[in-house]
Amino acid sequence: MALPISRHKALREWKLYFFILPSLLFIGVFSYFPAGSAIYHSFFDWQGGDNKQLIGFENFSRALHDPVLWSSFGTVSVLIVFNLIKMIPAILMAVLIHRLKSDRAQYGYRVLLVVPMIVPGLVTLFIWKFFFDPNLGVLNNVLDFTGLKTVLVHLDQFFGWDVFFANAPIGWLSQPALILPSLFLWGFPWIGAVGVLIYLAGLQSIGQEVYEAAELDGVGPFQKFLYIELPLILTQVRLSLVLLIIGTLKDYGLQLVLLGDTGGPGGRGMVPGLWMYNRAFIAGEFGYACAIGMILFVFILGLTYLNNKYVRVDK
Repeated sequence: MALPISRHKALREWKLYFFILPSLLFIGVFSYFPAGSAIYHSFFDWQGGDNKQLIGFENFSRALHDPVLWSSFGTVSVLIVFNLIKMIPAILMAVLIHRLKSDRAQYGYRVLLVVPMIVPGLVTLFIWKFFFDPNLGVLNNVLDFTGLKTVLVHLDQFFGWDVFFANAPIGWLSQPALILPSLFLWGFPWIGAVGVLIYLAGLQSIGQEVYEAAELDGVGPFQKFLYIELPLILTQVRLSLVLLIIGTLKDYGLQLVLLGDTGGPGGRGMVPGLWMYNRAFIAGEFGYACAIGMILFVFILGLTYLNNKYVRVDK
């Protein structure tokens, strides 16, 4: 039986596959090998050197009874909810740009969104750390200038928070009760360039005839968003949810820069990735850190599966 033409051609030109070997080699060395090494070393008492002792599942058993680790999962769960809320401004911005009549204006706004991506992420984190500074930070100065601090002080006195005081600067990163609100404020106004561009790609696939039919039926701007645009970009929303879940669970750079390796006062900003970093590079428990990484992998895999199963796109 003759082979299909495409397969026969591929077999005949097998030498072309040598061009992808360098890429496969780099992926294997820098991606799959570290992951495999983490799986392997998670079963060892390992301090990062050549000496290691096989201890089986003891690292995982220890993790199951680690109060700091499970408390950090509670914190990261709150951050996932925060980030879900932060998706809304990006979706609305994408819709507003898409509805602009001028192609030049749309292009200009897309450029303005991309320009901040040039700034290194570490620089952005340090800028936000200065933003939260109790004495010189922008946030406290804005609250003082607008009089909003007085409102916060009155609310504090009414609810008994013991966080905001009239004659003292607000320590956003030094008071346990303000750690999570600070992490929520981070990135304001929460218009991520990548998210907006992903949603724009979905919106641009909507045919103009759909909008014309909606206008003939007297559909208003909000109804257009609710019944036309949002349902037709659910594919992009699901992709953003996957990236959000993965990014929130595994990242810890924000907490490390703003709060240090202990997660700030009382460890209130501790997340699993930061605890993994702490155990590896502060305590020298690399084997245990690898076990935490494996647990993180299972959580990410499970949440990604649930997202793909329940966030459906009706065809």
